[in-house]
Amino acid sequence: MNIDYSICNALNYRTEGMDVSLVEYDVACEWCKNFTRRVQESKTLSLPSKMTIIAAVGKFHLGGHVKECFALHSLNFVFGAGQQDGEIMETLWSSLNKVSGSIRAMTKAHRQEVLDAHMRDSNWKKLVGMGKSPVSA
Repeated sequence: MNIDYSICNALNYRTEGMDVSLVEYDVACEWCKNFTRRVQESKTLSLPSKMTIIAAVGKFHLGGHVKECFALHSLNFVFGAGQQDGEIMETLWSSLNKVSGSIRAMTKAHRQEVLDAHMRDSNWKKLVGMGKSPVSA
């Protein structure tokens, strides 16, 4: 329900003249099955008229899906989609697993400070590591 609401609002915002929209979502293969029916039956959701929605699963998540999803929802087969990694945030979260146990008991403000500190540390390590080659000459 929340995704339907978000997608409908995004597609109704400044999309005049757009006739095709690519929606990339982790479980687009399941989400898209009854999306138009859910919108039609809703009193509050709407889509721009004549808009075609192409549902795709990002490369990071597609590998974990059943084989049938690949041909139907891979960005490799969507004309004009290009090769992109729109899921970089999820690969960064794995480093936070180390602190997940300790932040559960923290106040909201303290939790935010600890998470910010860990993300700043991660960004610093990436910054100072730029230009280093994993292959030595």
